Amino acid sequence: MDYRDRIVVNAEVRFGKPTVRGTRVTVGDVLSYLASGMSEDEILADFSQLSRDDIRACLACAAERERRLASIPGS
Repeated sequence: MDYRDRIVVNAEVRFGKPTVRGTRVTVGDVLSYLASGMSEDEILADFSQLSRDDIRACLACAAERERRLASIPGS
């Protein structure tokens, strides 16, 4: 899956943070929910506009960002 089909950046939505297309839910929001121990099912119950693929896209987006940061010399 290419997360870029689901994750968008719009300067006018949530201060330009990456969000799930068609929602105001940020990648950071989803990551925070997962990190706090919420299951995918709990997130989907609270945010009916999200799908499992949206959650996976958030994880893929974060993983790619991490890979990019790790490859920057001197970081």
